[in-house]
Amino acid sequence: MMKRLLSVLLVIAVVLPASAQRRSSTVQKVKKPLTQSAYDEWKSITFRQLTSDGKHVVYTLNPEDGDGKVIFQDLSKNTQFSVERAKNIQLSADSKHAAFLIQAQKDSLTQLRRLKKKKEEMPKDSLGIFDFTTRSTTKIPQAKSFKIPKKAGGWLAYQSESPTGETNNGEGKSKSKKISDENGYPLILKNLADGSEKTFAYVKDYAFAENGSGLLFMSSGNDADVKAGVYWHDLTSGVTTQVFEGHPKHKYKYLSIDEAGEQIAFIADIDTTKALLREPKLMYWKKGNGAATVLADEKTSGVPETWLISENYNPNFSKDGKRLFLGTNPQPILKDTTLLPEEMVQVEVWHWQDDYIYPEQNRRVDRERRKSYLAVMDLESKKLVQLSSPEIAEVRIDAEGKGKMALGVDDREYRMLRTWDISSFSDLYSVDLGTGKSNLIAKQVKGNARLSPDANFVYWYSSQDTAWYSHHFASGKTVNLTKDLQVSFGDEENDLPDYPSSYGLAGWTLNEESLLLYDRYDIWKVDPKGEKAAERLTKNGRENKTTYRYERLDTEERFIDLSKPMLLSVFDEKNKDAGFARWTANSANPTILVKSAHRYNLIEKAKEAEFLLYTRENFQEFPDLYVADHGFGKPKKVSTANPQQSDYLWGTAEIVTWRSLDNIPLEGILYKPENFDPNKKYPMVIFYYEKFSNTLHQHHKPEPIRSAVHRTMYVSNDYLIFVPDVVYKIGYPGESAYNAIMPGVTYLIDQGFVDEKRVGIQGHSWSGYQTAYILTKTNLFRAAEAGAIVANMTSAYGGIRWETGLARTFQYEKTQSRLGGTLWEKPMLYIENSPLFYADKIETPLLLMHNDADGHVPWYQGIEMYLAMRRLNKPAWMLNYNGEPHWPVKRENRIDFQNRMMQFFDHYLKDAPMPAWMQRGLPATEKGIRQGLELLEN
Repeated sequence: MMKRLLSVLLVIAVVLPASAQRRSSTVQKVKKPLTQSAYDEWKSITFRQLTSDGKHVVYTLNPEDGDGKVIFQDLSKNTQFSVERAKNIQLSADSKHAAFLIQAQKDSLTQLRRLKKKKEEMPKDSLGIFDFTTRSTTKIPQAKSFKIPKKAGGWLAYQSESPTGETNNGEGKSKSKKISDENGYPLILKNLADGSEKTFAYVKDYAFAENGSGLLFMSSGNDADVKAGVYWHDLTSGVTTQVFEGHPKHKYKYLSIDEAGEQIAFIADIDTTKALLREPKLMYWKKGNGAATVLADEKTSGVPETWLISENYNPNFSKDGKRLFLGTNPQPILKDTTLLPEEMVQVEVWHWQDDYIYPEQNRRVDRERRKSYLAVMDLESKKLVQLSSPEIAEVRIDAEGKGKMALGVDDREYRMLRTWDISSFSDLYSVDLGTGKSNLIAKQVKGNARLSPDANFVYWYSSQDTAWYSHHFASGKTVNLTKDLQVSFGDEENDLPDYPSSYGLAGWTLNEESLLLYDRYDIWKVDPKGEKAAERLTKNGRENKTTYRYERLDTEERFIDLSKPMLLSVFDEKNKDAGFARWTANSANPTILVKSAHRYNLIEKAKEAEFLLYTRENFQEFPDLYVADHGFGKPKKVSTANPQQSDYLWGTAEIVTWRSLDNIPLEGILYKPENFDPNKKYPMVIFYYEKFSNTLHQHHKPEPIRSAVHRTMYVSNDYLIFVPDVVYKIGYPGESAYNAIMPGVTYLIDQGFVDEKRVGIQGHSWSGYQTAYILTKTNLFRAAEAGAIVANMTSAYGGIRWETGLARTFQYEKTQSRLGGTLWEKPMLYIENSPLFYADKIETPLLLMHNDADGHVPWYQGIEMYLAMRRLNKPAWMLNYNGEPHWPVKRENRIDFQNRMMQFFDHYLKDAPMPAWMQRGLPATEKGIRQGLELLEN
């Protein structure tokens, strides 16, 4: 009996742990809500690239605050190698090496700054060189910069900040010649095949020929064997040639090499005096010649009288090396250096007929002082032709610089219009590159005109009549390319008091035979001469509400070859699914290759292999990297950037539809908590701007965003977030927002899962204005945050956007504010749309945020609203992050704003304790010392 009992107990002892294990395996993982502390856990992929052979993918995983790393992944073996703290990553054209700088640890840098260490005492970057064959990394300390040839492998050049690179005359270091930005640094040329190196002293700038044939550099020289000047090092022969011998005080700029690696040009200032008027020279050298010579200066025929060669224009060769483009400029206005500062008059004269208003002039002053006018030198005849001038200041050449004609653009007549019509107009001219002669093509064009790849045509979208035009240089004919087509090539949903913008274009087909244009959905093939009928290449886009767009796989592609398949992106407007399709000639419809409930972003095709690198994302799925073949077959996920996401409560996103009070069908996105219970009542926050519904599948990783409620953060903490689309009626932007948003909110309340007494609303800038307006019309919302608002359109109309110097007038008459008239034509609309005048109607507690360095919306607009609420004794707070622009940029400020905004909504929508800053404010005596974030007992 005893033996039997023991055996039963033994069985129990064996069985119980096994069954317990089975039960534990079925226990669901307990997830936690996101908090502000989660920001540091999330990584971003800020660099991603395939090697040319498609065998490796290189990408970074970087936290927002902290040290990241670069990963080198072998796609066939699925092995990974990584290097910490890499930046400025470049891959060699031969797929054998990657080069990058390695930063010091962020914590150590922070600590040294706390110790107030000088710049020269701070640790320097190192150079990292990863070998894809040996999978090893070479690290070189104290590297300042590096470069590799764009289209060749095997070579790398880097500058060293090591003090050992200073002059040594055999008797120790020279105290008179230190390495510095002024004197230059050692330049080390490294042969990546055998590891050998060659050093050049006191180099100030350097450049590789794209094809890897040579290295060009300028040196200030040393005290011994290296003379100051410009040098060419032939990478094949190993011979270094001094192409120009100069003086240590000479200044050189803009090292330029032609595509063949046989010609160089640079700008030289060889005047060693202290003359205020500098006279730069354009220097030129060709392989096989002796020294570089002056190709052009102020005395050269073709340079306008009293003009100079510009020191602010980088000379560049045409692709075939037959032309050299350069800049010229009138002699600058010089200051009287005999006057003391207190003797100088500093006054601005604001003339009513200035082409640019004075604040914009101030923002443009450096650009204007450095302004260059395009000229071209024929390198065979040495004839210089001036192309642009103060009358036709902008001249555009084709990408390869080989065309006979250029495009001139003159907007002088219309510059005053910028004050109230920011898109304005311009006149178009043909410019002959052989003579500089110009002829008018078109007057008062409202659109961005461009040259065709071979410069046989000028083409542009005219927003006034939503049509595409082309001008054929040879025949002189201008053709409306889309006049007979029964679809719009302008934005069909435009609700601005201005002409609609275009949908863009894919490009030109071979030999400039046709132009591929976009309507809302499809791709159209049109004849630039207007002789052949247009053809819709994607034949089912509009019928299926599917948008097709061309994906350019070759970054150097000039023409689209329609005899070959085209890869197209696909977006389904109905359900927001996306993907890719293949179009082939004579096909009835594009063939879908991949399509799903995601957003896709094609990053690149490997240059020498049929591999594609892309991302895929939706609300739940981070945009990790994928690779696939050219037909999106055999897709493979490459990265898993944020596996910790599975530890947190997330949520879902879905489309909601309703009708506005104007009976317009609308869409919006509703974000729900992960464990959403339809029988439960949830607090809800509305966030919006204009239209977001097409971003349904966008991922929102935890990060301290600058000006909006973080959708993921809030739904993780049991909020609903509703993002409604808004459409506008000209003259009534505030009412339009109310009419769009309110029925969407009440529709969701009617579903039964929204706590109608705990609904908040939040917006910034344009949506901040709309929020303030809506609060004057309803008391439905229990709390509201509005950032960088326009409170008073009558005063904002006459304001300045200080970041650009532009007048704010255009915004009200033509663009986002949508009033469609001047203050004097429609004064009541300015008042009716200004929440300031109806602030007495607001009953909702209001959190404002407006920073004192806001260059978009003058911060006095926020002050006007704050003072109105204060005078009316209504609960209001205003956050001003000192020195910050339109939104907090500094990371600590962004975190602080997100923290305060969530505390604000938690208090009003969840009955959480009030934080100290809300109860008593934050006195100026405590600013920067206390934050008042502690929660108080109810």
